[in-house]
Amino acid sequence: MQMTVDLFDSIINTSQDCVFWKNKDRRFIGVNQAFLDFYGFESADVLIGKNDEDMGWHSDPEPYKQDELLVLSGKSTYKVQGKCIVRGEERDIIASKRPLYSGNEIVGLVGSFVDITDVIRRKNKNDGSQVLYTINDLRKYTFFDKLIDEISLAEILDPLTGILSRSYSIKFVRYLIAEKIPFTFSIIDLDNFKFINDNYGHSAGDKVLARVSKALVKFTKAFGLVGRFGGDELLLIDLVNISDESKINFFENLYGNSKALRNEITFENGSAFITGTSGSATFPDDSDGFTDLFALVDKMLYLGKKKGRNCYSIYEEEKHKNIEIHSIANEGIFTNMHKLKREIEKEKGFDNKIFKVMPQLTKILQMQDLYYVKSDGKMRAVLDKDFIEDASDLPEVMEGDLFSESTLDLIKKHSPVFYQTLIKHNFESVLMSRIQKNGKTKGYLVCAVRRSLRIWQQNECAILFYLAELLADED
Repeated sequence: MQMTVDLFDSIINTSQDCVFWKNKDRRFIGVNQAFLDFYGFESADVLIGKNDEDMGWHSDPEPYKQDELLVLSGKSTYKVQGKCIVRGEERDIIASKRPLYSGNEIVGLVGSFVDITDVIRRKNKNDGSQVLYTINDLRKYTFFDKLIDEISLAEILDPLTGILSRSYSIKFVRYLIAEKIPFTFSIIDLDNFKFINDNYGHSAGDKVLARVSKALVKFTKAFGLVGRFGGDELLLIDLVNISDESKINFFENLYGNSKALRNEITFENGSAFITGTSGSATFPDDSDGFTDLFALVDKMLYLGKKKGRNCYSIYEEEKHKNIEIHSIANEGIFTNMHKLKREIEKEKGFDNKIFKVMPQLTKILQMQDLYYVKSDGKMRAVLDKDFIEDASDLPEVMEGDLFSESTLDLIKKHSPVFYQTLIKHNFESVLMSRIQKNGKTKGYLVCAVRRSLRIWQQNECAILFYLAELLADED
């Protein structure tokens, strides 16, 4: 058999090693499918023409740069151990590289690497490790039933969490697609995970990952498998909940009754309330290929983060097909502030000004309406002119100029009248800002939403606070 271009492509793209090739300036000119899967890229377009430094894959890129310059001088390297950052998590790899020649001239380099993070963790016997799937659990699935006789269970599972490793999660998904087996694919991103690592230490972060993984496995035992995609991102591969109604019921129970999410975890030096944001899409109803399916899931995850996190987003073609990531992304906060100021300056009077900026505010704050309270203690809505309720004791809960809470617990304790107004209209999370001038309070802006435990982001708090300042001169 002759080595044709098609045959070469087939060999490269079925290799489980991550393969890449670069020009003499160390810039990518191609990678294989395993490489794209490892980094979670849809295509090589995002890295063609870039080097490792441009991609930010190494906390210290200099040793890797010198290694490649050595290869471009004519040397080959073999099984050099190093580290790279994948979706926020540092992974251990072993890489080999050699020069690429055109005649007698070196025109670039070709390399390959494999992920050995799990091997190292098993070797170090991570104290936080757990095993959540047994051989019998996995034998229920044809893909693993054939595999389990060839490799050990330890190779399949993530050593810290005890769920499927990234590699075998993706292989299982690709198998289901190849065999045309319907399933719902979801990514769960734990909210504010970096804050936990930074404030309580990485051992606390490990405990969160292990605890959430264990609860997810327990909750999904009858539906499918859980895997770790990387860092604080977990995967759900659900073979049962395929219909729209069943997916909604699944996530409603996951967020409401499972204790897997929305649960407090205690550490030696404190505690944290753990929530997660989920994005979900279904094969083959939403997409019949891995790349497109993953892109839909990623889009839904991003949409959930934009909505305030601690929620789930299920792909619906009619609703989401024309949404692009760049249209979901937050504009820069200063751009939003400039737009607010420009629109408000066109109008006169409090009511006209706040009404004018409502289209922009509903998009930024992901809300249906905005409310305000003036000196008479009445809570009014900007859009719903019939909304007038009692909020006379609202000031009792406002210790500072901004109030940002994901629950109504403090309001219930300090402002019972205002609390009754909120629960009367099924509001569950509130963001508020004081309207004041020269130290004198003139009123309050209230962003109230009918979704529990919404996590208010810094840009949202800043926008409401800035709006309150812009309105301070109006009666």
